[in-house]
Amino acid sequence: MDKKLLLQENGNIQEVKEISILNDSQKLKMILGSLSWKILTILSKKEMYPIEIAKQLGMHEQKIYYHIRKLAKAGAITVVREEKKKGATAKYYKTVSPAFGIEFPQGYKPIQNICTLSINEPLQKFFKEFIDNGVFDGKIVVGSPQPHGPFKTSARDGHYAAHLALFLGQFAKMPTEFAVKLDVDVKVEKEEKNNLILVGGPGTNLLTQEVNDYLPIKFIMQSSDHGFLLGGLSSKKTSQVYTSDVSGVVAKIVNPWDSTKRIVVLAGNKAVGTKACVLALTNFWKKTLEKYKGEDTFAVVIHGFDLDGDGKVDSIEVNE
Repeated sequence: MDKKLLLQENGNIQEVKEISILNDSQKLKMILGSLSWKILTILSKKEMYPIEIAKQLGMHEQKIYYHIRKLAKAGAITVVREEKKKGATAKYYKTVSPAFGIEFPQGYKPIQNICTLSINEPLQKFFKEFIDNGVFDGKIVVGSPQPHGPFKTSARDGHYAAHLALFLGQFAKMPTEFAVKLDVDVKVEKEEKNNLILVGGPGTNLLTQEVNDYLPIKFIMQSSDHGFLLGGLSSKKTSQVYTSDVSGVVAKIVNPWDSTKRIVVLAGNKAVGTKACVLALTNFWKKTLEKYKGEDTFAVVIHGFDLDGDGKVDSIEVNE
């Protein structure tokens, strides 16, 4: 029998097991029947010899031996070990695979990444512009770790992009070009006309500063003698202001430099707020994207929480 892999999704986990394909009608006929199926079910769980099976089913051992021979001839079971018992040799049988199936030749579809089969619909919609034939199509932009910009700040949240990249790697292949850029290295004529994922607030990421006015939930930036002051997040929809360090915004907008592209923003009032936003889209995306229906402009406020009391954000709450 040909052996292939059977894929299924179990919650957030992709599981795979081997499946033996039946492509011979005579072999299929040999394993069908209620008793043969009972024996197969037993031997799929553990190896046994025929007398054990007969006792378990309350049947004569000769009848069991008859079906064992049929199943072995069909290639559905095999001897895995032998053991001496009362002067005789007991053969222990087990199924050749934990699953059996019938396959017809048509119906295969090419895929770039096996995990794309199980990516859920909200994620498909949210990242559809960022995946081209299974390959990540865009740039992840993080703040420079050197003092820069009107705030002269050093980004402390750029490393959160690593967690995001691991998440994206579950359903998108790595592009040929380097996918991560520092904000100070982004060139308007090229990189800004890409699909962009911006990690970090306007205090540390210059690209987030540039798109701030396009966000439905934007950062309050006030002029001062030192350049700018940040005053938290303000919602156009509710007029609510969010000033907590652990607050941030997860947003998706049309790229203002190229309307065919999209920008995703994961940005907090402080670095810890950015971490909460990254966790919101990776560990808690079902909650975060619950209201996302594929629209061009989307934004939610994220609040981070430390549930286990170790001083680190490990959970989130979604607002708006």
